[in-house]
Amino acid sequence: MSAQPYEPGPRPGPRAPEPYNPGQQPGQQPGRREPAPRDPAPHQSPEQAPREVAPRTPGPRGQASRGETETRSRANQETMVSDGPRRARGRSGGGGGGPEGPAGPRKPGGDKPRWRRFIPNWKIVMAGFAVLAAGLFGMIAVAYANMPVPTQDQVQEGVDDQGSVIYDENKKVLARLGVKRIPVTYDQVPRAVQDAVIAAENSSFRDDAGISFSGMMRSLWSTASGQQVQGASTITQQMARNYYDGLSQERSVQRKLKEIFVAVKLNKQLSKEKILEQYLNTIYFGRGAYGIGAAADAFFGKKVEKLTPEQGAYLAGRIQNPDAFDRAELAGKMGDTEFRYNYVIKQMALLDPTAYGALPAKSPKSPKRVTYKTKDYFKGLAGYEVEAVLNELKGRGISREDVEKGGYKIYSTFNKELMQAAKNAVNKHTAGLPGEINATLAAVDPTNGRVRAFYGGDDYEKDQWNDAFLSQKQAASAFKPYVLAAWLDAGYSLNSYVPTKGPVKLPGTTDINNDHSMKASAVDVVSATAQSVNTAYAKMGEKVGLDKVIDIASKAGLSEARLKDAESRHHYLITIGSSQVTAVEQAGGYSIFANGGKHYPSHVVIQVRDKNNQVVFNEKKTPVRVISEDAAADAVIALEAVVKQGTGRNAALYDRPAAGKTGTNNENKEAWFVGFTPQLSTAVGMFRQECRTKTGRVVQPKHDNCPWARGKSKKYTPANPYSKPYEVPLGSGFQGATYPAAIWKTFMTEAMKGEKVEQFPPRADTGIAENLAPKPVPTPTATKDPFAEQDPDEVCGEIGVCDDDQIVSIDPNQNDGTPQDEPTIIEQGQGSMPGAPGSTPIRRENQ
Repeated sequence: MSAQPYEPGPRPGPRAPEPYNPGQQPGQQPGRREPAPRDPAPHQSPEQAPREVAPRTPGPRGQASRGETETRSRANQETMVSDGPRRARGRSGGGGGGPEGPAGPRKPGGDKPRWRRFIPNWKIVMAGFAVLAAGLFGMIAVAYANMPVPTQDQVQEGVDDQGSVIYDENKKVLARLGVKRIPVTYDQVPRAVQDAVIAAENSSFRDDAGISFSGMMRSLWSTASGQQVQGASTITQQMARNYYDGLSQERSVQRKLKEIFVAVKLNKQLSKEKILEQYLNTIYFGRGAYGIGAAADAFFGKKVEKLTPEQGAYLAGRIQNPDAFDRAELAGKMGDTEFRYNYVIKQMALLDPTAYGALPAKSPKSPKRVTYKTKDYFKGLAGYEVEAVLNELKGRGISREDVEKGGYKIYSTFNKELMQAAKNAVNKHTAGLPGEINATLAAVDPTNGRVRAFYGGDDYEKDQWNDAFLSQKQAASAFKPYVLAAWLDAGYSLNSYVPTKGPVKLPGTTDINNDHSMKASAVDVVSATAQSVNTAYAKMGEKVGLDKVIDIASKAGLSEARLKDAESRHHYLITIGSSQVTAVEQAGGYSIFANGGKHYPSHVVIQVRDKNNQVVFNEKKTPVRVISEDAAADAVIALEAVVKQGTGRNAALYDRPAAGKTGTNNENKEAWFVGFTPQLSTAVGMFRQECRTKTGRVVQPKHDNCPWARGKSKKYTPANPYSKPYEVPLGSGFQGATYPAAIWKTFMTEAMKGEKVEQFPPRADTGIAENLAPKPVPTPTATKDPFAEQDPDEVCGEIGVCDDDQIVSIDPNQNDGTPQDEPTIIEQGQGSMPGAPGSTPIRRENQ
């Protein structure tokens, strides 16, 4: 039960006669009690003892006077609320002296209201406040003293992330990957741009101690009024929060205090210039741009040094809420942008009236920006180039994540014009052909190993399989130059006679024969190369040994693992091309002939520099000597004969020497032409794959891929595709001398435009003649010169059809045991590459 509040009774009226009260003592006035003894009787408890009451003035019968009521209430209050000694009587307004007693006149209202009894004395309040303030400031002082100053080791992860730039051969930007950030120094940022940011975010920045109490108050008022245009955090506080670890983005008093402490300490430790530099390189401006350097490029297409005051004001205004401004502008709503811009230029005018006072009137509208385009670098031909670069970097220990954060400058080998020329050459000669037919091309500079161009597909976004680097096909007779190199390097000459009659029986290999009749029983090595004689090359491989052939080919850049696998399964058929190769490998491999027997590894990255412009790695500068210079010169003589009079006549260039070799596999399943000039080695390959369902139904490929899905059916997945690729013959009109040679010639004609005409070295004619077959005895019968110019449809002298150089002998293991009259299913390679959009359709082998 609580003490009851004082309630005054009704005003006294005429006194009514008092009824008889049996309990009334003689001489006692009605309605009045005698004063209670000061101490209770021994047998009474304090609660039972009679209470002393003040006299009362007459009033209505049965109604206590105001003084009596108040006294009783106070007595009750003292009894229930406090157990301490009661206050002395007579101190309240109606004291024990009676109505007009010695205590003087009664004060209106009687004793104090009870609620005032709970208010402590003001002196106690002030003392308590002083103690509390001292304790609070003491704790703040201790916390400030114990707050460490952030070091460079505490920079937040990702705060200085910087996207990497990939350049092409001419140092033009090929792609930008990762975070858009272009670090700048304080001196690079124009003063007007600095002032714009300061005016927008923290006008007292150059003079404050890292925090601004007026800014905090202004922020509170702005928030309350609904017109918040400037935050409470200073530039120093924002930099501390965004740059160093330990200051989260959560909204709490503890975080804010830590932020203030750090800001004050940083302000003492770092110069204002350094603080502003770190802030401008860290803050987000929108359009994916982090830092003022990237923002200048993203919004105005220029370097930060070239920004105008108006452009600086626009960018400064965006700091408040860049994502919201992006969304509004993309929707065509410029109101928020203009409001913010106007606010900033007015603040600039206040900050420095002399420099910017005329700015609001001079430039009331925000400056024009460049059109915002989200560029996808994985579209078109560029996607294949970027993929090739990322794959090579991964092999050198730089992951894609590293690329997107490390701020690397990556200089690639690709030439934009040659890339387009490769695409045009392929499309020109394959237009109108069935979609099942695929072509690929790769061009390598033999003097340094740089892949200058390739054709892996038309559009990476639609087809992520890069044929030039990934499609492994049997080399067919285009492998014979490696046998030729081994022959010459072993010390045997071009003058050696080799057999043209078959079949040739070799250990572990089915009989090897030629695909056309031969009149002469033997020809020299030049003729055997020009006319791609299988029996001759099988015996040459036997003579030098397959280990020697594999050693030469692997040093020239072909996969040693695949070469040894082909040897184990196909034995001597490897000499006529049973091993699998890619277009890039073949282009790089033939470079040993164009470069005097030396080989540089084929590569797509010239150099990588880090964000500090330090070289991470360079391309290999020292070549590998694969064969002797003389052996290379003589090999070129034989390979020139292929283009001049042999199976590769369709590839001859009009204005300069060229050399190369055709290759056509069994049943025309693969067709190649690989050739070179002294400046460029190029390989062109073709193959055909048919898309079949499990029931054998043939379906058309989509963007060169066999579709794995069928409509909206959920039955099929990439792991359980609707159709799979099967390799089938190209057709009777496809040989290395036809489409591949034509594509090669078209590309090389464009690639060699404007290039100096260089000659191959003269014939060295070294080595000894090692006749693997008796030299034919001359007969008086007139015969045609095997190197005379002939009609393409005419039989090439005593050797056979000029444009036919198939592998005609079949090893039961050549295609992994699959009968040759059945199409060969290709292993399912996912072909997924970095940045590939969505699932990759089933296509191509991945061996």
